[in-house]
Amino acid sequence: MFNTIIGKDISAVKKFLEEGETLGIPTETVYGLAANALNEDAVLKIFSVKNRPHFDPLIVHTHSKDAIKNYVEEIPALAEKLIDAFMPGPVTVLLKKKNIIPDLVTSGLDNVAIRIPNHALTLELLKQLDFPLAAPSANPFGYISPTTSHHVFDQLQGRIPYILDGGSTEVGVESTIVGFEEDEVIVYRLGGLAIEEIERVIGEVKINLNESSNPKSPGMLKSHYAPRKRLVIGESVNQLTGNIGVIAFDEYVDVIELKNQILLSPKGDLNEAAKNLFAAMRKLDASDVEKIIAVKFPEVGLGRAINDRLKRASS
Repeated sequence: MFNTIIGKDISAVKKFLEEGETLGIPTETVYGLAANALNEDAVLKIFSVKNRPHFDPLIVHTHSKDAIKNYVEEIPALAEKLIDAFMPGPVTVLLKKKNIIPDLVTSGLDNVAIRIPNHALTLELLKQLDFPLAAPSANPFGYISPTTSHHVFDQLQGRIPYILDGGSTEVGVESTIVGFEEDEVIVYRLGGLAIEEIERVIGEVKINLNESSNPKSPGMLKSHYAPRKRLVIGESVNQLTGNIGVIAFDEYVDVIELKNQILLSPKGDLNEAAKNLFAAMRKLDASDVEKIIAVKFPEVGLGRAINDRLKRASS
């Protein structure tokens, strides 16, 4: 057991990571549970702390495109355009890994999911390390992803030594995961970078959101990001009785007490709604409501990622 500390000491974090520990780090998407991606013993601690199945691959984080080249066989032209346009940022690319990346990180797959996070503290940390970081979301497997250091502490205190405090996350949902097969660009996970933005830079993409027990990339499991209380999408709250909580977009529901409702964006901004989604799920999960109803969001921009997270949370 650790006496878990929340702080901003990059040198302390660096030392823990070099010693093979796993700990919490901020990114612009959600907080990650990080360890040396090249150290299998350290990576095993991620799976142990999260209680994460070994068949679910991890995302590798590094600080630059040049650093990415150290860990992948090649960067295809379309992937390079995506990296140049959106990294650092909320996008992950699937590329053929070099042998230096352990199979444990990729769950035995040939491709590694890799990205450059857009968070000043974590970028500075990555520049000081001689290795990349494997870092899935810093929460018990299947539960709601953390968007503050205190979310991490509430769930993992005693199991990790340190949480690097970078404030509330800016994006609030995980990165979009993009793969490249011959001339085809495939989105395997909807996330913090909208499909429309990707297509503006590299043209039409195919969306493949298989809900699999043998995923090709992180974030493809059918049940994920879930509160402990039952969550359903799009059910008519006007016909419900009992103590119901509501996650809504920009308008309250008439028949439910206001204290049991959370608007993700009163001004109707899907980016703001995505940022607030997981915190709203946590708040209602910790309340006395018996069931959580979520509205269906517009299928544009980050509305697609919000609907994807809600669908997996309801499974």
